[in-house]
Amino acid sequence: MKEKTSPAAYVHRGMGAPSRWNRFLWWLATAEEELIRDCMIDRNRYAIIGMSVMGTWLFATFAWTYFFSTVTPNLPIACFLGFFMGCIILSIDRALIKGITRSNKRKFIPLVFRGLLAVTIGVFMAQPALLYLFDKEIHVQTSLDNEHRKKEKRMRQDSVYQASRADLLRSKNELEQQLSTKYGEVSQARQIFIAETDGTGGSKRPGLKDVAKAKQDEYQKLDIEYQQMQGQLRPRLRMVDSSLHAIDVTVQKEQQAFEALLNDGFITRIEALNHLVKDNPAVAFRYYLLVALLMLIELMPVIAKTLLPTGTYDEKVRLREELEKETIQKDHERELAVRELYGEGALEQDNRFIKDFFATASRNQYENMRQYLSTWVDDGRSLDQVWYDVKKNMFTKQHN
Repeated sequence: MKEKTSPAAYVHRGMGAPSRWNRFLWWLATAEEELIRDCMIDRNRYAIIGMSVMGTWLFATFAWTYFFSTVTPNLPIACFLGFFMGCIILSIDRALIKGITRSNKRKFIPLVFRGLLAVTIGVFMAQPALLYLFDKEIHVQTSLDNEHRKKEKRMRQDSVYQASRADLLRSKNELEQQLSTKYGEVSQARQIFIAETDGTGGSKRPGLKDVAKAKQDEYQKLDIEYQQMQGQLRPRLRMVDSSLHAIDVTVQKEQQAFEALLNDGFITRIEALNHLVKDNPAVAFRYYLLVALLMLIELMPVIAKTLLPTGTYDEKVRLREELEKETIQKDHERELAVRELYGEGALEQDNRFIKDFFATASRNQYENMRQYLSTWVDDGRSLDQVWYDVKKNMFTKQHN
């Protein structure tokens, strides 16, 4: 049973009765109230440790809440998840400081492990806080980063469709070159025909003469060939233009789908913060300073428990633990002795019972044997058959 101390007893010892607030701080500091309530100096020490644990708990809760607010727009859910993760951090911190005791405070490996764990948690928990502190600058950097991502996406799309687009453009240029060359021949024949007709060229004889007629026929022939070629190549040109347009539409749709995925979530903000720190020395200095400060907030419970000297509470914990171990050992030895004594008594009683059992059974066996022998002469059985029945019904087994 837990010991209870009245308020008058505390006053008699020069200590006021602990308030609920002090008891809560002791609980945060993993101190046993039954042991610490009589330790005047350690009451304050462990209250200080409890305050540091509470500060870390509140910081973790707020940081996780802000983190989840960047993931979900539902504020109650973000608050609930932030409180849940804050409780997990609280449990880890209480486990860390509970493991730092007088007996193992000077052991190097446990301290290093606890320090690395606390540093890891502290560095991660510093990220949401830094995002909140540099919120405006990060939004500007996020916008610039998203624009850069759009350009990179467009360049990648162009590289994917570059070969197909180049083939289509080459085919289009070849078709247009054929039409242009043929149109040039038609235009030249028309100019020659007109010059021959008005006397400015050719034979210098105006009028529709034989030479002009021949040149007209040549012009009309080339024009017909051009019209035929145009009729053949135009559908192919339209097909090429349609394919190029389809590629442009596909690229545009993929670009729009990519832009719809762009956001200002947690990872995007972390990348923007890294770019901001990399490109701005003033921000970088304050960034690392804040990381160190926020990391110390997470390390406060471990630092406080390690730096504060041990007192009467730790001695009482050590003595109580030794007392409980010794008590458990003695209880175990006592239980073994009781079980051994019980086993010996049960064995002795069973031995007496078995002896009495066989003594009583022996008299009944002889009586049954006489009955078998008295009926043997009348039933006509052989001696072997009688012996078999006696052995079967009256003999006992060697093991049972």
